[in-house]
Amino acid sequence: MPPLPSSCDCPHLACVGEITKEELIQKSHGHCRDCNVKGPNLWACLESGCAYVGCGESHTDHSTVHSQESRHNLTVNLTTLRVWCYSCSKEVFLERKLGPHSPHVSFKPLPPPDSGSPTPLRVPSSGGCEDLDMDTEEEDDMRVRGLSGLKNIGNTCYMNAALQALSNCPPLTQFFLECGGLVKTDKKPALCKSYQKLVSDLWHKNRPSYVVPTTLFQGIKAINPMFRGYSQQDSQEFLRCLMDQLHEELKEPMPEPNDLSNGIAMGDSMEEDNHTQSDNDFQSCESCGSSDRADNEVQGGNELMGDTNEAEMLIPEQEEVQANREWQKEKNMINDLYRSGVNVIMSGSTGVDIDRDVDTTSETKPIISSQGAIKVQSRSSAVTTFSPTKSKRQKKYRSIISDVFDGTIVSSVQCLTCDRVSVTLENFQDISLPIPGKEDLAKLHSSTHQTSLVKAGSCGEAYAAQGWIAFVMEYIKSWFWGPVVTLQDCLAAFFARDELKGDNMYSCEKCKKLRNGVKFCKMQKLPEILCIHLKRFRHELMFSTKISTHVSFPLEGLDLQPFLSKDSSAQTTNYDLLSVICHHGTASSGHYIAYCRNDSNNLWYEFDDQSVTEVSESCVQNAEAYVLFYKKSNGDTVKERGRVSNLFNMMEPSLLQFYISRQWLNKFKTFAEPGPISNDDFLCVHGGVPPNKASFIDDLVVMLPQNVWDHLYSRYGGGPAVNHLYVCHTCQIDLEKLEKRRKSELDLFVRLNKAFQEEESPVVIYCISMQWFREWEGFVKGKDNDIPGPIDNSKITANKNGHLTLRQGADSGQISEETWNFLHSIYGGGPLVTFRPNVNHQETEPSQSEEKIELETRSI
Repeated sequence: MPPLPSSCDCPHLACVGEITKEELIQKSHGHCRDCNVKGPNLWACLESGCAYVGCGESHTDHSTVHSQESRHNLTVNLTTLRVWCYSCSKEVFLERKLGPHSPHVSFKPLPPPDSGSPTPLRVPSSGGCEDLDMDTEEEDDMRVRGLSGLKNIGNTCYMNAALQALSNCPPLTQFFLECGGLVKTDKKPALCKSYQKLVSDLWHKNRPSYVVPTTLFQGIKAINPMFRGYSQQDSQEFLRCLMDQLHEELKEPMPEPNDLSNGIAMGDSMEEDNHTQSDNDFQSCESCGSSDRADNEVQGGNELMGDTNEAEMLIPEQEEVQANREWQKEKNMINDLYRSGVNVIMSGSTGVDIDRDVDTTSETKPIISSQGAIKVQSRSSAVTTFSPTKSKRQKKYRSIISDVFDGTIVSSVQCLTCDRVSVTLENFQDISLPIPGKEDLAKLHSSTHQTSLVKAGSCGEAYAAQGWIAFVMEYIKSWFWGPVVTLQDCLAAFFARDELKGDNMYSCEKCKKLRNGVKFCKMQKLPEILCIHLKRFRHELMFSTKISTHVSFPLEGLDLQPFLSKDSSAQTTNYDLLSVICHHGTASSGHYIAYCRNDSNNLWYEFDDQSVTEVSESCVQNAEAYVLFYKKSNGDTVKERGRVSNLFNMMEPSLLQFYISRQWLNKFKTFAEPGPISNDDFLCVHGGVPPNKASFIDDLVVMLPQNVWDHLYSRYGGGPAVNHLYVCHTCQIDLEKLEKRRKSELDLFVRLNKAFQEEESPVVIYCISMQWFREWEGFVKGKDNDIPGPIDNSKITANKNGHLTLRQGADSGQISEETWNFLHSIYGGGPLVTFRPNVNHQETEPSQSEEKIELETRSI
């Protein structure tokens, strides 16, 4: 199915000046105004009155620099005549803006905080046509989309093959083409933006012969130093790194049944980014659970500080503090209140209305004056207490990456002494399969081994329907042409039972000893797209080798039913091949290419860097596969799309219009099993639109007629049904409370820390984990909505003779006693780590020992 252009217009098209196609062609023969480089890949600014022409990302990218300096948003590629908006970060179409029926979005201003009425939103009523109709778009020319090559920019064939294979996965590609409004991130290096632009280039109707992926490559190198330089790298490792970062930038918290915050973290709804499988660097299942991804942790913690100097972060500019005498009284007051168990007040209290009056009777509580000083006020004062932060709950995240590639394996280990069975669920993003040798194949195909596997509940069913004739024929062939290895053999070897004995014995929790055991694996949840990695490379201490055994694989009908657990709810178990990455050569030197099936015409093409060539199915089947992408195949879903398209074409008048998630609609168009309708990506738990999503709500929803909604709801369920969009007033109030809390915490920290810096000789210095401090800093500076959990100093401490001390080289910061009491009164946690810089007896001890040594020497 060819990709459809986005249905929402760019608001910056009004700034386009008068220009003709002939003028653009004339400019294409010119050069960059800044570096004088000539085309191709020159870009012309479309701002009215601006005649700037600059180079693209294949050179110095002066066109982007011009846009940033001049704030001119629209630019056109003088080779392809495609228009890109820097502000919207997406491709736009001039002809649709100039047409007579250009839809627009209209928003009413937000109500004041004390208003009880919700703010209505409107989206383009014409948006549903293009987004729902799957088959009516006609190509402007006969050129098939998605057949652009990728330029090799220095031994990058491994990257080009991986990008082409990933680009030909329709569920992922259609998301970046259809749901561009969801591609938003403030995390560097914004790889999702680079990938979105690359996909837009590859699948544009006026596709170029090749694209230069410079920006994406620079982003990958910034994430992982492995890909810096010009040496050949592993294509699968590149895939893992790319998908890890895409998930990290695009992930959103999954709503919980009892969570009433919907992403606006307030008090009791605070949760921890305790990574799901998709957060744990997209594990590759090597042996039902082992992963080699843990070393590639996303560097979000190191980049929270941005370019801000550490000292500047700890000592922001503020007004001069009060006199030392007054300030000392205030600090003593904080410490006294902290020790007496009274909490320092902060606005935005958890579960407490900051605007209501609280009867304090005769109880003494601290408040913050307009000058920021801590004062004491008693009796009828408007005071709000701030409850200490509770421990974070586990927070689950999802993204388009996890939606498409996530799968689950259930692993069972049985102790052969006590027969105890332990079961664990292990998530995976791709599966690394061994390539069995001749002896392994004989064991897998032997009837005795199959019988033992079936009795043990493993995957002997994979060969149950093979029969003796087929087995004998394959055995005879193996004598003449070597072992015939199929992808089914590799899967069977992966899921075969594993005996745990010798150096690999099982630690039984019941026996409390190492015991012999047996391990079994089955698939519990099947991914929409199954990524299979064949373990062709063996890396020894001094050298690497490659297994060049040919592995035959089906183009259609890969059945995973034999490897499915009995209690799995999977309905579709058949998979069809989308793309395959191949490696030619040896372990030390070689070349990567990709074979991909084009979703528009179902023909196979070879992608060899800049070259794209149509090939036959037999050519693909004879390839030396390294990484394969299989997609679920479900004929019922294809028929269902046809029914929905027919319903829409009926143009039946309806009294109600329904809003549906654009992201779920993309799943319906590309997934074999789209699952229940989910409108949670544009709704809060109160049923309204979160304030932070109101400005781009038209990018999140599509309007459907009633007959189409009724059919989809009856078929898939889910919801909720939405007929009216409005900004949630409750979330707006919570957001304002959160901002007040941030400001109050930040202001008081600045004052306390500045006073600490002015102390000449502090008596005691408190240590705090910088990892926790960065989380807190990200929260108070508005970079993260998740309120940090309790202070965790466990990673900076060392136990010496039963006493906790600061671990040498620990990632820690130094704060005053008052600052510690202030933070600890809000967040709790620990343990407490202090040191005293000025202790007199430490200075006298060396001299005393020297005198003792001198006396002993004299006596000798």
